[in-house]
Parts: sequence; C-alpha cells; structure tokens
Amino acid sequence: MALQTIAFYLLAIVTIGSAFAVVSARNPVHSVLFLILTFFSAAGLFLLLGAEFLAMLLVVVYVGAVAVLFLFVVMMLDVDFGALKSGFARYLPIGGLIAGILAVEMIVVATTVATGGAARGAREPMAAAEGLSNTETIGRVLYTDYVYFFQAAGLVLLVAMIGAIVLTLRHKPGVRRQVIADQVARGPKTGMRVIQIKPGEGMGE
Repeated sequence: MALQTIAFYLLAIVTIGSAFAVVSARNPVHSVLFLILTFFSAAGLFLLLGAEFLAMLLVVVYVGAVAVLFLFVVMMLDVDFGALKSGFARYLPIGGLIAGILAVEMIVVATTVATGGAARGAREPMAAAEGLSNTETIGRVLYTDYVYFFQAAGLVLLVAMIGAIVLTLRHKPGVRRQVIADQVARGPKTGMRVIQIKPGEGMGE
C-alpha cells in the first residue's frame, strides 16, 4: 500500500471520527475543538488532492477565524445548555428525518461516482488544460463564473459576525456607557466647569 493511500485513510478516519465527536460531545467547548481538528484533517485531504490553496484557505479562514469565533462565543455566552437539551426528544424525529435524507443523498452520490456516471462528459481540469496553478484556477472560477455567489457568501459571514457580537453584548443596569451624541454636542460651556476650592477644604460630588 502506497504512503499516500495510508495518509488518505488515516486523515479520513480522523475527519469522520472528529466530525462525529462534534455532535456527540456534551461540552460545547470540546465540540468546537473537535471541529478545529476536523478542519485540519480536511485540509490534509485537500493537500493529498493537490489543492494546496483550498487547504490553506480552510486552515486560515475556517480554523483561524470561524472556529475561533465559535469558541469565543460559546465561552462568553452564559447559556444554560441543560435547558437547551431538555427538548432533545421532541425534535428527535425531525432531526432523524433530515439525517436520513442526507444519508440517502450521500449514498446516491457515492454510487454514481463509483459506477462512473459522473465521469461521463467530464472535462479535464482547467489547470491541466491551460497550464495554470491551483491558485490561478480557483481565482478565475471565483471571480468570473461565481463572483456573485462569492460575494453572497461574504455577506453571510458578515451577518454571522454581527450576530455573534449582538449575542455577546449585554446591557446591565447601573453601568455607565459612552454616549456619542452627548460628546459631539458638548461645547466649551458644558465641557468644563471651574470650581473655586477654599484652602483646607475638599471638593464634593
């Protein structure tokens, strides 16, 4: 067995095992850590396929930004996870139905690929046909054919980031906060107050 085949099976086993641990771990922080391991293993699979740019993108964007954002949000939110899990049995049939549909779709795709159905009418990769690198190929596809989808994905990530900030923002009573409008409207007369203090006396509130 070739070394590349051994690496593929090893990374595939780690990816599947860590992905299962993401949804089965009781501690949400552990789930995010398993998610980071899944991303790293998937990046290794991309390297084996020769897509080094996708591997780097997966590590930099998903591990360095999205997964770390998830980790900080989970650690900062004061969520009662016991109360969230109380309705698990109620939503179990719907979750099982969705999982069954996804399993059937994956089986159909795997069967089609195994029988060679997806290979009919397939073209040579753009990089092999035109002599482009992996990065140039992805850049041409993203910024020519799928530029609007690429921009839409960026907007979705922006909304997710804003949602995470809104979820972690807490308004507590009695806490003094900065009011930008009052600061902008403040003038020389209201911005400073001169107080005459007599010798030996302090200044009160």
